[in-house]
Amino acid sequence: MRLVNFRAADRCSCGAIGSRGIIDLGARLGTDAGHALSLLRHGLVARARELAALNQTDYALADVKILSPIGRDTRYFCIGVNYPERNEEYKDGTARPQYPSIFMRSHTSFVAHGDPIVRPRESAQLDYEGEIVVVIGTGGRRIPQERAQAHVFGYSCGNDGTIRDWLRHAKFNVTQGKNFDRSGAIGPYIVTTDEAGEGPLRLSTRVNGELRQHDTSDRMLFPVQYLISYLSTFCTLEPGDVILTGTPTGAGARFDPPRYLVPGDVVEVEISGVGLLRNTVIDDEI
Repeated sequence: MRLVNFRAADRCSCGAIGSRGIIDLGARLGTDAGHALSLLRHGLVARARELAALNQTDYALADVKILSPIGRDTRYFCIGVNYPERNEEYKDGTARPQYPSIFMRSHTSFVAHGDPIVRPRESAQLDYEGEIVVVIGTGGRRIPQERAQAHVFGYSCGNDGTIRDWLRHAKFNVTQGKNFDRSGAIGPYIVTTDEAGEGPLRLSTRVNGELRQHDTSDRMLFPVQYLISYLSTFCTLEPGDVILTGTPTGAGARFDPPRYLVPGDVVEVEISGVGLLRNTVIDDEI
């Protein structure tokens, strides 16, 4: 299934993408299916699959506003330096990491597909980071790697937007530079693992049509199964938790001179079998 949260007229709902548009799951399943993640939390995934298979379209995609597929009632675990060349980009002579770098983001730092990404007035160093997003379907603690894939519900596309100079405001964290309101994006859909298909996922990031990043999930230093096992060692993962799995080489900060985002730039993050996330950059007006 491809699950989407959307607004049509004056109501918000959750739907599945069919061959001709959106099947309104919220209208058919009731208030417990008002959001894509609520299908997980209320045990409605199987029923949603049955309805999606009927392909009874309620809305054309062009007639709705696509909302964030994730939302506020979850945790965003973000992984840094997770592709082979990323460690070398820092040019600090350090060996590749033994364990993943981890930081958290808030829901206010992400916008939906089609919504503008905001460059804050405090900095001109807004950068893009295309990432494969993993959505946890079945929670657990101390999950073995060999069983971790069974805990994945699906995938989405992510832009782990970053304010580069604010990453260096403190010695041991990157929280400030990773949490500016509306600096990143996730979407447009959650695509279940069976729909995404088998084999490596291909990730590409383009700015104004120019390819800036391209890599595949099988080259991650810490694969998804390892990340799930590692994270669940110190905290219980819950249905709907999100893991942003790291960005490949090619972010704007790594060019000489750096190529930061400016208003009017269009950032596209595309993942094979998952979809395409597109956002335009604007300046903060608040």
